[in-house]
Amino acid sequence: MARVCQITGKKPIVGNSVSHSNIKTKRRFLPNLQKKRFFFAEEDRWVTMKVSTDALRTINKNGLSTVIKEMRANGAKI
Repeated sequence: MARVCQITGKKPIVGNSVSHSNIKTKRRFLPNLQKKRFFFAEEDRWVTMKVSTDALRTINKNGLSTVIKEMRANGAKI
């Protein structure tokens, strides 16, 4: 799963690059993904995930255990 956030599901989208003369060419907008290690205290282990910066804010707000519990409820393997 390259270039897909494991938490939010954000992935590349397609759009146009518009020049000064209004010539449009196709381009890809990539999500801001970071590979990050989190210490999951409930299972006493480190978890490495590829997450967007938006997902990092979600983890900071709700907590890692809540986010992982929601991911497992949706069928993701952690």
